[in-house]
Amino acid sequence: MRGLQRAGRRSNLALLGLLLVAGGTGVLGFAVGTPVAGRVVAVAHGAAGLGLLLLVPWKTVVVRRARARPPQLRAPAAAYWLTGLVAVCVVSGVLHAAGAAGIWATSGTLIAALQVHVGAAVVLVVALVAHIWGRHQRPRKVDLSRRTLLGTGALAGGSLALWAVTEGVWRVTGAPGARRSGTGSYERGTDDPAAMPVTQWASDTVPDAVGSSITLSGGGREVVVPLADLDRGDEVRARLDCTGGWYADQDWRGTTLARLVADHLGEVAGAQCLLVTSVTGFSRRIPLRDAEGTLLATHAAGQPLSPGHGAPVRLVAPGRRGVWWVKWVDRVEVLDSPWWLQPPFPLQ
Repeated sequence: MRGLQRAGRRSNLALLGLLLVAGGTGVLGFAVGTPVAGRVVAVAHGAAGLGLLLLVPWKTVVVRRARARPPQLRAPAAAYWLTGLVAVCVVSGVLHAAGAAGIWATSGTLIAALQVHVGAAVVLVVALVAHIWGRHQRPRKVDLSRRTLLGTGALAGGSLALWAVTEGVWRVTGAPGARRSGTGSYERGTDDPAAMPVTQWASDTVPDAVGSSITLSGGGREVVVPLADLDRGDEVRARLDCTGGWYADQDWRGTTLARLVADHLGEVAGAQCLLVTSVTGFSRRIPLRDAEGTLLATHAAGQPLSPGHGAPVRLVAPGRRGVWWVKWVDRVEVLDSPWWLQPPFPLQ
């Protein structure tokens, strides 16, 4: 009880810390697709989000104190918006983890829990900035005291324990959430490309028409490669783990980026990465070291790609989330600059 009575600055800092961890890992989760790293990021994200619930008793005391103040000293409206958005994020995140099909239907379209979760998180960032703007809080020595560090450790442990409990509930009850991947995605269409959802990044759309070739450039040279020359029999089994919350394992066929460059350009001096660009302008840079295992695919599970899944040729980037799997590839450029010299996510 005494701890609740002392609720204040430390509670607010703990909330801010959890929000930053949850937000940071949420963004990072869109980019990390390898099994171990993806699992670590997903666990940290889930634990940070659920950890917010552990601070509710302390934050309730803080809110009651604020409401008892004169009107001119009370928290701004942004604080209440922030509270509501945090609640929406936590609830929608739990629903997605449990395997709920969606939040509600409108005009026959189901709104996925993950879509609500991500949308609320984006708006939450704005509300959080508005809430802390102008409050002029400065770091204090007590913020790094032994007591604060012990409290941080206890909160982290409690958050992980709460996450483990919820995972146990999904398994005991047989909820769909028990069968999701390490990144939190659900299986949709493994070995059956036609069953995979058709999804695009942000404002990207399925193009009305694509060309009959791709352009390959590097080292001052440019080559036009017919699409028919891209089915070279190179195969890789890889998981398309979409940031929309689903995944599918497929046998992809086509030609590796390494073979494409070697056959048409040979060795390019100073090469560091390959820029793969779609007819829509969407693009991603792939490190040269990954060119041997990265595929320009024309087929999935022995079937030609469909337009919604990137026909006639798409990038297959094993170990990376779906945002890297460029569809409707139109151009490949060999660059002498680092692969990381690009925004974390496409801005097109």
